[in-house]
Amino acid sequence: MKKIVVIGSGFAGMSAASFMAKAGWDVTVLEKHDLPGGRGRMFSQDGFTFDMGPSWYWMPDVFDRYFNCFGKQVNQYYNLIRLDPSYKVFYSDQHIDIPANYEALKSLFESIETGSGAQLDLFLKEAEYKYNVGIHKLVHKPGRNLTEFLDMDLAKGLFKLDVFTSMKQHVRKYFKNPKLIQLMEFPVLFLGALPADIPALYSLMNYADIKLGTWYPQGGMFNIASAMHQLAVELGVKFKFSYDVKNIVVENGTAKKVQAVCNEQQFDFDADVVIGGADYHFIESTLLQKEHQSYSESYWDKRVMAPSSLLFYVGLNKKLDNVTHHTLFFDVDFEKHGAEIYDHPQWPTEPLFYVSVTSVTDSTVSPEGCENLFFLIPIAADLQGDDEATRDKYFEKILTRYENRIGQEIKSSIIYKRSYAVSDFKEDYNAFKGNAYGLANTLMQTSILKPSLKSKKVSNLYYTGQLTVPGPGVPPSLISGEVVSKEIIKKYK
Repeated sequence: MKKIVVIGSGFAGMSAASFMAKAGWDVTVLEKHDLPGGRGRMFSQDGFTFDMGPSWYWMPDVFDRYFNCFGKQVNQYYNLIRLDPSYKVFYSDQHIDIPANYEALKSLFESIETGSGAQLDLFLKEAEYKYNVGIHKLVHKPGRNLTEFLDMDLAKGLFKLDVFTSMKQHVRKYFKNPKLIQLMEFPVLFLGALPADIPALYSLMNYADIKLGTWYPQGGMFNIASAMHQLAVELGVKFKFSYDVKNIVVENGTAKKVQAVCNEQQFDFDADVVIGGADYHFIESTLLQKEHQSYSESYWDKRVMAPSSLLFYVGLNKKLDNVTHHTLFFDVDFEKHGAEIYDHPQWPTEPLFYVSVTSVTDSTVSPEGCENLFFLIPIAADLQGDDEATRDKYFEKILTRYENRIGQEIKSSIIYKRSYAVSDFKEDYNAFKGNAYGLANTLMQTSILKPSLKSKKVSNLYYTGQLTVPGPGVPPSLISGEVVSKEIIKKYK
């Protein structure tokens, strides 16, 4: 039986491990931390349970398909709740709840801009086409050469996919009201560039948001990672937690073994194939000798990164009135903050931010009578000056705005608080430039223009995750693991 070693138990790493185990390989996953999930880990403190990273459950069909590939159903592992409202948005002069019901949403659009309900129908008809082609075809391409795209359906639909139009142009073709424009542009905010630089193909995200809905896995987002881990174990995958990988031993252009340290002791794992599910740049620059690296440091430095994040995990000793599970704060200048992330990287002057109050939906994530809050400020990758004083300054800023908007004082009720930002992403995940969301999904960093899923220098080294195809996000990570495993199985059959 051929042996494969997977470095990292994030969503992509566990996906790849499960597909390889299903194909009959002997699979070992080496994980630096003491539990699975990568950026989708969790931690518990003082009776609170916090998801550390992803907090939006979109594209439920991708998760369904993943578990179906192994003859399983999502509901065998966790229960989903559709959120209604999907989320709340605060503008400078009002707030609106985004209803899960589509007709109610059209009415809301119509109340803001006459004629926009019908425009939304047209916009989403196009977005549905992009979603079906993008998520069910494009993202399953390994991105190794242009011949993959010699597909008549793709060729005929190229212009319908709007890859040469920007999201900014596309949205403004349908809507004129600034609030609706912001609402339609928000899903691409984390793709790594301003709407002016993101292909309009990504209006598929609006289809995912509006038509497929916003969901929550009861117990928290970590339940996805826990379910994937359980499934992998059922398939025979062996997990080694608290094993920090230090080196990939390469002989004559072939990876022979992976060396990891646990409790200050070194362990060697023989491998016929190695899959890097940890940070691509870290594997290349730290685990491989220079002669075995596919990309130079100057190549990496020219990559356009998606944002990092400044996060706060907060526990309150009281319940809040009339708050929703997800809330977006668009009450300051959208474009100014965007420019401070992408065009002129700096700590934001007045940040947009996002709050998740999971305890509104799920009583298990906080002690009785308490509230569990997660704050997120998107910031530029690789910012300097990430210290406690800077973090505290931003916490005071957004806490004051949050209190003012919800009309409730909460500062005196905080009984737990933890911050997390650029330096933590580097320390915990070896994240290149402390990024939170991988490479920006610009046109020049799409598909074959991303770092390759196969090493150019080491014959049996492959990569999966957010720095390679198809890109960042939990659903794409599940697909990334499947795509790389198919390439390996094809080569070694």
